[in-house]
Amino acid sequence: MFHVTIATTEKELEDAFSIRKKVFVEEQGVPISLELDEHDKTASHFIVYTENMPIGAGRLRETDVGTGKVERVCVLPEYRGRHLGNLVMNALETHAKEKKLQKIVLNSQSYAVPFYEKLGYVITSPEFMDADIPHRAMEKKVDL
Repeated sequence: MFHVTIATTEKELEDAFSIRKKVFVEEQGVPISLELDEHDKTASHFIVYTENMPIGAGRLRETDVGTGKVERVCVLPEYRGRHLGNLVMNALETHAKEKKLQKIVLNSQSYAVPFYEKLGYVITSPEFMDADIPHRAMEKKVDL
């Protein structure tokens, strides 16, 4: 059974960082100095668990009044294909609604654009490089 929780303890925060390091740093080669940043202190962090084992993560932070930014959505390779990304995104979007945000923005790795499009996000930029990985900016209005 899978469930998503918002990090409220130091252990849960470390669980989120651990998953992000495995996916982005170890698997994709993103420098740790880019992966863990100053926004980690103020963002809301989400962790997917099976039993007590963390297997996915994501974060949401407010960038402007009424705008939230989804970042660092990831799932361990052995758990991909089980719709856990949807589980993370549903939790992030529910949290955005609770915070009365009107819009959610994100920078999707280009290969993941179809995943976000299925969730109602639309492309708002040409392709650009971030940490040597092609990305596209996307956004979605939040139904309050």
